[in-house]
Amino acid sequence: MANEELSAADLQKLEEQYNRYMVQRLEKLQALREEGNDPFEVLNYRRTHTSKEVKEHYDELEGKNVKVAGRLMSKRMHGKAGFSDVQDRYGKIQLYVRIDDVGEEKLKSFKALDLGDIIGVEGRVFKTKTGEISLHVVDYELLCKSLRPLPEKWHGLKDPDLRYRQRYVDLIVNPDVRDTFIKRTQIIKAIRRFLDERDYIEVETPVLSPIASGAAARPFNTHSNALDIDLHLRIATELYLKRLIVGGFEKVYELGKDFRNEGIDIRHNPEFTMIELYEAYADYTDMMKITEEMIAYACEEVLGTTAVNYQGTEIDFKPPWRRITMVDAVKEYAKVDFDKIESDEEARKVAVELKLEGGLKKNLSDCTKGDILSAVFEAYAEENLIQPTFVMDYPVEISPLAKKKKDKPGFTERFEAFVYAREIANAYSELNDPIDQKERFMQQMKERELGDDEAYVMDDDFVDALEIGMPPTGGLGIGIDRIVMFLTNAYSIRDVILFPTMKPTK
Repeated sequence: MANEELSAADLQKLEEQYNRYMVQRLEKLQALREEGNDPFEVLNYRRTHTSKEVKEHYDELEGKNVKVAGRLMSKRMHGKAGFSDVQDRYGKIQLYVRIDDVGEEKLKSFKALDLGDIIGVEGRVFKTKTGEISLHVVDYELLCKSLRPLPEKWHGLKDPDLRYRQRYVDLIVNPDVRDTFIKRTQIIKAIRRFLDERDYIEVETPVLSPIASGAAARPFNTHSNALDIDLHLRIATELYLKRLIVGGFEKVYELGKDFRNEGIDIRHNPEFTMIELYEAYADYTDMMKITEEMIAYACEEVLGTTAVNYQGTEIDFKPPWRRITMVDAVKEYAKVDFDKIESDEEARKVAVELKLEGGLKKNLSDCTKGDILSAVFEAYAEENLIQPTFVMDYPVEISPLAKKKKDKPGFTERFEAFVYAREIANAYSELNDPIDQKERFMQQMKERELGDDEAYVMDDDFVDALEIGMPPTGGLGIGIDRIVMFLTNAYSIRDVILFPTMKPTK
């Protein structure tokens, strides 16, 4: 029964019951302390095995005593004996407790344990009649008293909001949640391994910066008392990493947190994990190859296959991925050929015909052909990009850090990768002309004046770095959280972030 199915009266009864349980547990703790058995004074427990090790090495451990530790998750006691389950990071292992082995006092105190208590157990390894690997308990120790009851079995922790706020409980009672975050770690390790084996250097760049740039986003703002200057949490690592390319590192990446002061929904969290990588003497076609190969590698390493089922849709990350230009995507899905549109005015008429005025970032009269093309793509093409797809060649107006295409005026060597109608990656043949870059920044500043508060700001120091000289470079940014979502079949980004940003309840 989920929370939303409970009546107000049911919820009140549950709360009253919960409060009674807490009082009982506090009374038990007080009794233990009076007996000189305060569990919070226990410093350690030297276990010999985990639940996983006991099960994997049963043949050599059968009949031998081992020590395990974990949280008591069930208790089925009948008279002078009974079964229980203790859970550690790898899963559960069954315990068999009887008076002949532990004595009357120990059995009585074991029966008094509450679900959620953390115990250390010594026992002999055996199999039950049903074939379940278990421990025949000879001794146990209470290591930590749980003062708050775990969710009832029949009710559980199902309310998403409560699960995200109390992730520690979510991890205890929902094994699939633990599995998701174990896979997240494995995915990140696989991505790092992929790049490390290709001689990329992992680096760290500032989280606090006087200029928030490298992406179209609103920053979080703060202030340094020591320096008496305003600072911003980074919205991207791009411009610092390209400074390192200037400095001769040639192949660098950073995997870490970015922060964008934007809306929260199933695909967006203000604090999220990105990987950005840059390679000298490469271009955006090289970045396409790295993107598809790296994600396919992570799939194989973690799942054993490149094919996943995401929310009922089969998606295959096996290279090569589909490639299509933004113009061709709009031609295919919106039936508008922007190669035949010669002026901004013609493009604005298309926007009116397609009823896009309300979704534009600025007034229609200020929009260019490139602005309109991008808006039509977002409105008509994105939703159709289910299988992994590279959408290439974006307008200059919305790509201030990308190199222009030699053979297609008004466009840049930029791509975004889409899966299940969601952007997962953004990449360029990086602009390394300092004069052009400064002009692009100045144009972005004009965009801000026209109302686009996500437009880029001027970064003079980055322009200075380009004036020193940056080789032709390919750059790539991938949203790690979204990759994890696809590889773990997670509906919301909050399902793959341990502690997502939440509005306080008090």
